[in-house]
Amino acid sequence: QVQLVESGGGLVQAGGSLRLSCAASGRTFSSYAMGWFRQAPGKEREFVAAISWSGGSTYYADSVKGRFTISRDNAKNTVYLQMNSLKPEDTAVYYCAASELGLGLNSGYEYDYWGQGTQVTVSS
Repeated sequence: QVQLVESGGGLVQAGGSLRLSCAASGRTFSSYAMGWFRQAPGKEREFVAAISWSGGSTYYADSVKGRFTISRDNAKNTVYLQMNSLKPEDTAVYYCAASELGLGLNSGYEYDYWGQGTQVTVSS
């Protein structure tokens, strides 16, 4: 029911910022909780951030708290991840995901739809 396309990745120096976007198409975007995950080469996918369907609740991995901000604009069918104070360990492919249930959002198993990912590379 939902197709997700990430954009905004790129190469940035440590301490810099990037803003990722996730454009959704299909049915009832506003009824889904949304999340961001990332996966570095040779590592498992890890939770980054999530936001409730209304945008009233947000959740972050400890590793990004205070640096990343997730937001959504349901009128534009878009979810954002503002990434500040980037570190080399943030280097990964970042994936947008949508959850019908909107619970246990730190787990990838709770998500029903996934984008193809966008590469973020942070240099030292």
